[in-house]
Amino acid sequence: MTQIDTIARYFTAFNAGDTQAMLDCLADEVAHHVNEGKIRRGKGQFAAFCAHMSRCYKEELTELVLFESEDGSRAAAEFIVNGQYLTTDEGLPEANGQTYQLPGGSFFELQDGKITRVTTYYNLSDWMAQVAGATGAA
Repeated sequence: MTQIDTIARYFTAFNAGDTQAMLDCLADEVAHHVNEGKIRRGKGQFAAFCAHMSRCYKEELTELVLFESEDGSRAAAEFIVNGQYLTTDEGLPEANGQTYQLPGGSFFELQDGKITRVTTYYNLSDWMAQVAGATGAA
């Protein structure tokens, strides 16, 4: 199995809502760099983040394109986030089922077939504008 296979499994698990399968792709001491907030370290903090996200958002990634460095130690992904805002997330606009769609990307470090770092980016201002202007699920 190549490093890019690990990244593909990670995103397949994400789209399936299968946190355990995502965790299986991670090193025990994974560093999770989120778009906004502190770095989360370890599988436990990653699992807690996923539980929070699953409660507040339902997301599917489409138009996924994966990239890998020649030595396999790094990878990247570009995608479109298709989501629904389910439950109000602290400090963010009130949720009422708004839908959103925005481009995003993730960057990875890998070692011995496991992801050791996940860094995810998307345009928070774009997301805020979409959910503020929406009145409900499409």
